[in-house]
Amino acid sequence: AAGHGLMAAELHPRSGKLIGLSNSNRTAQRNQPVQEFNHGLVLSREPLKDRDVFTVRIDKKVNSWSGSIEIGVTALDPAALDFPSSATGLKGGSWIVSGCSVLRDGRSVLEEYGRDLDQLAEGDRVGIQRSARGELHLWVNGQDCGAAASGLPPRLWAVVDLYGKCTQVTVVGCQPPDVEVEEEEVEDVDVEELFDVFNNAIVPAGSGGGTLPVPAAVAAAAGAMTTNDALLFHEKCGTLIKLSNNNKTAERRRPLDEFNNGVVMTNRPLRHNEMFEIRIDKLVDKWSGSIEIGVTTHNPNHLSYPATMTNLRSGTIMMSGCGILTNGKGTRREYCEFSLDELQEGDHIGLMRKASGALHFYINGIDQGVAAAQTPSVVYGVVDLYGMAVKVTIVHNHNHSDRLRRNNAIMRALSPDTGRPRPTLSLTPDPEGPDRLLFHANCGQKAAIISDGRTALRPHATDDFNHGVVLSARPLRSNEVFQVRIDKMVDKWAGSIEIGVTTHNPAYLQLPSTMTNLRLGTWMMTGNGVMHNGTTILDEYGHNLDRLKAGDTVGVVRKEDGSLHFFVNGVAQGPAAWNVPPSVYAVVDLYGQAAQATIMDDMADLPPLPEDCLEGPTAMTPGSPCSLGGGANPANDLRFHHLHGGNAVITNGGRTALRQNCRSEFNDAIVISNRCLRDGELFEIIIQRMVDRWSGSIEAGVTAIRPEELEFPNTMTDIDYDTWMLSGTAIMQDGNTMRNNYGCDLDSLTTGSRIGMMRSASGDLHYYINGVDQGVACTGLPPEVFAVIDLYGQCVQVSITSSSGPLDNSLCTSNITEKSFPVQSPVAGVAHRLHNKHGKNVVLLGDSCHAVRVGGYAHGIVFSAKELRTDEMFEVKVDEVDEQWGGSLHVGLTTLAPPELPSCPLAGLTASLPQLRSRVTWLLAGAEVRRNGLLQRQNYGCSLHRLRVGNRVGVKRCSDDTMHVFIDGEDMGPAATAVAKNVYAVLDLYGRVTAVSIVSSSLTEDPEGTKAPSLTSESYSEEGEEERCTPLLENHGKNIQLSNQSQTAARVSSYNQGLLVTSQPLSPQQLFQVGGIDRLNPSWTSSLSLGVIGHAPERLNFPSAACCLKRSTWLLQRDSVFHNSLKICENYGPNLDTCPEGTVLGLLVDTAGGLHLYVNGMDQGVAAQDIPSPCYPLIDLYGQCQQVTIVTNSVPAASGEGSEARCQGDMEKADMVDGIKESVCWTPPPEVNPNKTCEYQALCARFKELLTLPDGYFSEDTKSNLCYCESCHKLRGDEAYYKRGEPPRDYALPFGWCRFVSNALKKWHIAYHGTTVGALRRTLDHSQLLPGTSSVLSVSPVKTEEPHGGYSEPEENCPPGKELPRVQLSPTMRYSGQETFAPKVQFRDPRSHRCHQAQVGFQVCVRPGSYKVGPQALGASEPLDPRFSNTEIEWTSKEQGGTLLYGLLIRVE
Repeated sequence: AAGHGLMAAELHPRSGKLIGLSNSNRTAQRNQPVQEFNHGLVLSREPLKDRDVFTVRIDKKVNSWSGSIEIGVTALDPAALDFPSSATGLKGGSWIVSGCSVLRDGRSVLEEYGRDLDQLAEGDRVGIQRSARGELHLWVNGQDCGAAASGLPPRLWAVVDLYGKCTQVTVVGCQPPDVEVEEEEVEDVDVEELFDVFNNAIVPAGSGGGTLPVPAAVAAAAGAMTTNDALLFHEKCGTLIKLSNNNKTAERRRPLDEFNNGVVMTNRPLRHNEMFEIRIDKLVDKWSGSIEIGVTTHNPNHLSYPATMTNLRSGTIMMSGCGILTNGKGTRREYCEFSLDELQEGDHIGLMRKASGALHFYINGIDQGVAAAQTPSVVYGVVDLYGMAVKVTIVHNHNHSDRLRRNNAIMRALSPDTGRPRPTLSLTPDPEGPDRLLFHANCGQKAAIISDGRTALRPHATDDFNHGVVLSARPLRSNEVFQVRIDKMVDKWAGSIEIGVTTHNPAYLQLPSTMTNLRLGTWMMTGNGVMHNGTTILDEYGHNLDRLKAGDTVGVVRKEDGSLHFFVNGVAQGPAAWNVPPSVYAVVDLYGQAAQATIMDDMADLPPLPEDCLEGPTAMTPGSPCSLGGGANPANDLRFHHLHGGNAVITNGGRTALRQNCRSEFNDAIVISNRCLRDGELFEIIIQRMVDRWSGSIEAGVTAIRPEELEFPNTMTDIDYDTWMLSGTAIMQDGNTMRNNYGCDLDSLTTGSRIGMMRSASGDLHYYINGVDQGVACTGLPPEVFAVIDLYGQCVQVSITSSSGPLDNSLCTSNITEKSFPVQSPVAGVAHRLHNKHGKNVVLLGDSCHAVRVGGYAHGIVFSAKELRTDEMFEVKVDEVDEQWGGSLHVGLTTLAPPELPSCPLAGLTASLPQLRSRVTWLLAGAEVRRNGLLQRQNYGCSLHRLRVGNRVGVKRCSDDTMHVFIDGEDMGPAATAVAKNVYAVLDLYGRVTAVSIVSSSLTEDPEGTKAPSLTSESYSEEGEEERCTPLLENHGKNIQLSNQSQTAARVSSYNQGLLVTSQPLSPQQLFQVGGIDRLNPSWTSSLSLGVIGHAPERLNFPSAACCLKRSTWLLQRDSVFHNSLKICENYGPNLDTCPEGTVLGLLVDTAGGLHLYVNGMDQGVAAQDIPSPCYPLIDLYGQCQQVTIVTNSVPAASGEGSEARCQGDMEKADMVDGIKESVCWTPPPEVNPNKTCEYQALCARFKELLTLPDGYFSEDTKSNLCYCESCHKLRGDEAYYKRGEPPRDYALPFGWCRFVSNALKKWHIAYHGTTVGALRRTLDHSQLLPGTSSVLSVSPVKTEEPHGGYSEPEENCPPGKELPRVQLSPTMRYSGQETFAPKVQFRDPRSHRCHQAQVGFQVCVRPGSYKVGPQALGASEPLDPRFSNTEIEWTSKEQGGTLLYGLLIRVE
């Protein structure tokens, strides 16, 4: 066998693109295991032979990823295979075992199979086999896990995927298993006869406490029958049992009609120490009694199944309730503290027969101890799906860590009944019972019912925070509102009241400690989320119940259509759930702070209203429980189709779609609309949840393929016909890119973003981002297309918004009238809120920060939640405008106190604000100011009729008793005088303006700082920010070590893996600085880079270097700017690779979203735009940079004054001339610009050495030798132009040159002179520019009779016709450095042996008055320097001794 498997025991040389093969193609390693998790596919070199087990050993694993090795077979020939990124992408006849699942061509065909491959460790062995019968078997450490699939073709290659954690495997063999089970089988007939002999002997109940003797022959025969087959349910079972999932799942049919005939047994006897474990999948609430589990010696092939297992009087041990039954009789009444009757869906029950013969039961992985001491050696597992228990599944993965946390949830008081009650039908409520809604007397153990059932309370609310569940005494009728008022609160606990509905009858329900522990038939609103059966289905829904106070009200109603709605203070919060069954009971959980609540009878007695009576004089407010419309659009029937991709889940009545296993699966989650889109109809979704793990994100589009005909691919761009998709910024048709750079980028969207698609009547496809049309994406669409959403990569969950529908329907255009999706607060830290008393057409959302008018054009009045303090501005932003109406927002102040208004605001509020005259009201309508409706001023400020989406409107009562209105932060001046002191802000969402959100805060501690914060204003004081310390996050690159309270970071090994991120985001205008690049290691090349990331870093998987970050990352590296690893800007700021030790680098994001780099306090300008908020500073200690420290007190951004002050400190006293301060820093501090750090300066110095100039000509203080390369001058923060001398005169710094100082005179002007290499020595010998040098144009003769260069008169004492020497200078090297003046010479660098070109020149001190200013002599038509005109760029001097050499300038190319 070893010989014939030799060739197959190698890997095929063709493999995934990240695979490296070694060890004669027996070992495979995935390259870049920390940066990449896939592309690790390998196949066997030869096809498998039947019964051969292709086995690999796991050599290495990493912990960076989830998921691990995957193994299987494929009919695809590796020689011609186009390798996918992972094994689950193999099609064309491929079977892959992944985790506990078996997939065929990428789709799951079997769950909970065999061992969990993700749990295997280094050294474990995994094998795959095709049996002679064409079945697929998985082998783990030599153990057969049973048949995973059948009907396999004969020619197959083994597949191994080094996925996720698994990074290296080695093939250890390919041969048949050592033991062939078929050869050792004993004929079934003989064994069964022996079982029958034993089963006819009835074992008395008292024999050894449940001991069952077994003949030795039977035991031996059973031992011979033992195989490696996986434990499944036997095909022969109870009459009502239906098996599925490859006989791993059993379900009792007609569960509401029958309670027994649900016995199932295992397909083979249990091995010693083998765990037989099942998971409860489904329970019904109709019966008493529940699941029973145990063992029996009866062979299922010959057993006549009883109606219930306790009827069997021989060879059977069962756990029932909390006791043990042997042969139907109780032998232990209280075996364990758990009762099987109390278990819930998802709980696990297991049993094991130990080798000693002891039988143990396990509840959620916890051993309950010995149930029977001597169990027969040959027993079958048996489960009785009795009473409430309807469906179970055998569990093969016995990893219990996740279940142990559930035990507190299932602990509850034991029933006083020790015996097992027989099943009886639950009593149904009396339909003729009293109409009045009251609390049921059966309530939580810490709760009490008083006031004839109207009030519930926790009498000792300060002693305990739960066990306060109360239910209504009868079921709710359709459209009947159940509403309670919070009477009493305590401050001791977190959390508060929860409200909802349940299908459980309170008369028979054993009440849990908190209602969210119930796993069946329960819907609860808790905090600001909605939970169904203990699982959150909406994360952010409506008003946060934890913020309610005594006197607030909460309510719930189930409508006729099965939708569930909640109310807070009479305001409808929108639909929370769908398909809620009728006859549900109301539930109130007096949890945490909530101590007492009373049912409000007046609300329950109101008759229900039809859905369509939102308009008209008698219409009730959509925000009240009196109205059942809630602003929803009954015509909007758009949902997600029930057919979808394999990893997608549809919830919330078809409105929400999510991708399961989102951190281990990134595709196969396509969802599609339930019907085709109508012309002009918008299909809009909101992104509710994202993960940071993957690249790429949501893709959206349309398809003409009907859902029933669509074979859902891994990603929708794989479809090659009748499909149009937007992926990132690319428009794709049938999988091919037809257009790039569309107006929006789906990969850049974040949680809360909205995406819409609309096919126009002309066949054009439009996309909408947050309600804004992005323009035509493509044309020529067929008339019937379905909307498609691909939950790909980072995008995990979306919900359909209420904006979906016809775009011209005014009642459908509001995108937040329905709270089936989260609404985010507009500004972090907003403290202002709107009062819950408002106009009847208004709905408040987002914790009362948003107001939306959901019908008509009027009845939109809203108030501030509290009185405004003096000089406190109340400001809102316009969110939505409906152009079909006239008029606009009204804003003002009123003495009307909203708490005085009735709870159900059907009266007391006028249709519009100008009509509000019951109290004194000052308002601005258009450009008119009115007091109680009477006109006071006209043409005041900007007219409110011009408001558009995004405009801000604020109102303030100032200390001089005047009302001021602000438009986009600009004060329009006093609008009214003599305004009362106790006023509320009041707004009227009238006419065009249909939605606003608050952008102001009520925090006014500093009267001088009352400028209202807008969406871009800072929410912090700069004074406080200067002392702010931002520590580094503990999550960082693996070579990083933090110290100094996470202020100092050092790279302790290698040159990479040095990424750092701060723990706090960077606020706008906050300067984050890393100071003193503490340590550089010249052994490496390159150095520090820094930037920002736009997503939370807590779970960021750090790559080896910052340049590998490809999502929402802006990076400054060398002298370039990168976005998501792509270069977007060059020659920005200094070259960070040349920053010396001591350099202080800073990052700042301005209010416009621009990223700035600061070097030693100097702003280098905007590096990148549109930086998101929040963002986190990122540092990469790469290459030479080994340690940095955060500067704890930020240096203010350098302005003109700051730069001036800094430079003054750097200058010597001699630099101050008669009170005129010079801006140039002659002697920069050594720590700022040590000359040894700049490669360019070193190169220029080496060229200077080649000139063999005497050292005595140059200053011994080398610190004055300045390099003006791009990096050095930016590191110093040099200005481009300075003034020098007396009187001061401009000159330009010689950017691009390197200066070697000779000497200087402080009161002289600065100029430049280009020359040749040959003229250097003679010029230096005389310390000034002389006539007769070999400079090309530096000295030239001038005839006295020939005016030139500004000289029209002959010099005194000069004979006529004599030539006078003339020296040409310039205040900028952009002129003197021209090749005409400074010709280039070629030289070879003695260090690098590379050839360069060099130029030389002088920086010169020129005596004021010794030169004339004239035009350039080069004939240039374009300006040579922006500071100096071409007519004044050349200075000429004729005076000997009028120039003094200041420094030698060298430029090398």
